[in-house]
Amino acid sequence: MNRFFPIALLALLIAPPASAGFADSLRDTKPDFNVRYRFENVDQDGIEKKARASTAKARLSWIMPADDGLSFGFEVDQVLSFPPGSEQKFNSTENGKTQYPVVADPLGFDLNQVFLRYRSDGLILTAGRQRILHAEQRFLGGVAFRQNEQTYDGLRLQYARGMASLDYTYIINVNRIFGPGDGAQPGDWKGDTHAFRGELKPAEGHTFGAFGYLMDFENDNGPANSNSTYGVDYTASLGPLSMTGTLARQSDYADNPDSYDATYYALEASLKRDSLTFTGGYAVLGSDGGEAAFKTPLGTLHKFQGWTDRFLATPLNGVANAYATVTSRTGPVVVTLAYHDFQAEKGGADYGYEIGASLSWKINDNFDAQLKFADYSAKEHATDITKFWFTLSYRI
Repeated sequence: MNRFFPIALLALLIAPPASAGFADSLRDTKPDFNVRYRFENVDQDGIEKKARASTAKARLSWIMPADDGLSFGFEVDQVLSFPPGSEQKFNSTENGKTQYPVVADPLGFDLNQVFLRYRSDGLILTAGRQRILHAEQRFLGGVAFRQNEQTYDGLRLQYARGMASLDYTYIINVNRIFGPGDGAQPGDWKGDTHAFRGELKPAEGHTFGAFGYLMDFENDNGPANSNSTYGVDYTASLGPLSMTGTLARQSDYADNPDSYDATYYALEASLKRDSLTFTGGYAVLGSDGGEAAFKTPLGTLHKFQGWTDRFLATPLNGVANAYATVTSRTGPVVVTLAYHDFQAEKGGADYGYEIGASLSWKINDNFDAQLKFADYSAKEHATDITKFWFTLSYRI
């Protein structure tokens, strides 16, 4: 936290003085409160005991409206066993219970966000601890599926004018999902990271993007994940059909002990027919001769690499992920079926495949529920694993 306060101080120095409107907005802002309960069951080959994680996250948010001028926000989380004080029958990565499979939901209190923000005529300047979600979160995201969300300490500048937008952030610390304390994984990655994304929307339904990430992490396993990544993407929506393509190149950066160059490319298409949506895609995280592979240490990987999380770290021979999903929406109920086939980018080894299914139900304005299942069948990577989740969310 010692490097966090100069960022907030800088915002105070550069932001215009607060007006009477700020005082009125400050007084009128109401807190938001939500609770998310989750039961996660994990059965993993090679580990005798099954994980049965019963946790709840309570979140209190107080965020001023997104009006022009100066605003302020903060958000705190408390993750606890449910019922409170019950035994932890899972490896949180922090509790030392390695006889169980990993469920990366450490218990504890966390300051999730605290920031100052200034808006004016297309400009947004945010300083402090904040949520940052770039595009589809492939390279920079919040990993919000886990109970302790990933947020960032830094200074962010966003500017939009007409068909173009720019987004630059200087990050001094990453508050990881493994926090707030350190365990088998560090709860924070300190360093000097630069994140840039620009977008151009020349016509309705068409977006061209360019991005660059210079990730410099200093502590624990951070240096091995430091990288420089540059790329472009394109998204098109043509009636019921939507398509996305991404191409990126990555190399070692800062104090990374490895020297490598690797490529990432992905293509995806979705077709909507009445209440059904069919999606197919192919994504490759490349390898440099089997010595090092393309990595996305700040991405929301649960969204892309299968729900069983067997590819959070890219294998040295890279990974090619061919996938398909079918989603059905009927009123407040959404059902999704998913399939992934994983192979090595170099050498063509058959890693294995994953099947998954989920059912989400918006019960009313206050409650949401979800049932979710995923099974990974290993061939030449990791071991078989089956996961089941029940989630119930409440908000006021």
